Amino acid sequence: MAIDVIESGSFPFSETMKVRFRDTDSQGHLYFANYLVFADEITGFYMDELGFRATQPSKAPSFIFTVNIQCDYIDEITANGTVRGSVGYRRLGRSSADVAFLLQNHETDAVLARGTITQVFVDPDTRKSIAIPEPFRSNILERQGNWLVE
Repeated sequence: MAIDVIESGSFPFSETMKVRFRDTDSQGHLYFANYLVFADEITGFYMDELGFRATQPSKAPSFIFTVNIQCDYIDEITANGTVRGSVGYRRLGRSSADVAFLLQNHETDAVLARGTITQVFVDPDTRKSIAIPEPFRSNILERQGNWLVE
């Protein structure tokens, strides 16, 4: 999947998060791994809205393993800044899906990072991949069917 497609069109979900001092590194800007933490947390909020209960794993219909992350780091943000994270599903397979994310400085709209997260849906007992649970798949298609890339 080409990353440039991520910036075309509006994302189906966005949320803001405050950059805390503890999120920064010794240079005073958001630690590189925390860009991924922000993207993952915002994805979890979106999944909850779609009915998956990602932020409550004991109530979710399956586990989700992240098997690949691609991230382009564009700009920095310092403590006390606010990040707007936008996410959406770009691809749905049988048992896997790609989530695109865009992180921006909420005050200036400067792009901070963009990328994708590949998720595999997994049976909690067998730890083997399973089909993306219904009605989660249906909710994604209903909410953003025209945003998906095949």
